[in-house]
Amino acid sequence: MKKAFYSVAAAGFWIILWEIIYLAVGQSILVPSPLSVFNKLCEFVVLKDFWISVATSLLRVVSGLFFGTVLGTVLAVLTAKSKLLRFFFSPAIHIIKSTPVASFIILAILWLSVENVPAFTAMLIVLPTVWANTEKGILSVDKDLLQMGKAFGLSKRESFLRITVPSVKPFFIAALNSAVGMAWKAGIAAEVICPHGKSLGAALQDSKIYFNTVDTFALTSAVVILSVLLEKAILALTSKGGRKNA
Repeated sequence: MKKAFYSVAAAGFWIILWEIIYLAVGQSILVPSPLSVFNKLCEFVVLKDFWISVATSLLRVVSGLFFGTVLGTVLAVLTAKSKLLRFFFSPAIHIIKSTPVASFIILAILWLSVENVPAFTAMLIVLPTVWANTEKGILSVDKDLLQMGKAFGLSKRESFLRITVPSVKPFFIAALNSAVGMAWKAGIAAEVICPHGKSLGAALQDSKIYFNTVDTFALTSAVVILSVLLEKAILALTSKGGRKNA
């Protein structure tokens, strides 16, 4: 109850601050009121096209998140086991981390069909985070525990599930926690830059073209809410899977 109270109080504080800024600016084309944005969001949720846009963006972002996580995990295992591979692949991590998202999007437009650009961009943004964190988790596994497990007759599978997985799991979950938000930002940014079909990014681009600030705020709110819900869903599934393997 105390946590819920603080959450509501924090949300109320920012909404009140938003309303104060709206009244101070006095131009809804620059800063719309919280009530107008909420009303617009309510209008959106009853529209079929809005949910088609949500489904399209969700599919693209989740696809990029999935492939980025799988590829990042595989590379983490390989580089954790081999110093040569780590030396060979390390520059790629730094290059991907240092390259602006817009550059990835522009290059992806040249290489891929427009509808695949958001997923590809999300994948590239997710990959280095999952890679670096998972590799760190693998390298942090206590070798003494592995030796102890071997001494007690644990098979390789049992040792992996009971020692390696619990040791790596916090690092992997931390990576996913960051990767979800990053994937959303990258995916939606790609949709805004190269809109294709019905999507949240394409809707944001339309609201910008027509100077519809209320729509922009409402759609941005929807993106934030979906990002939080997706993050909680993925972390819940990860925790549930971890408990089953325990």
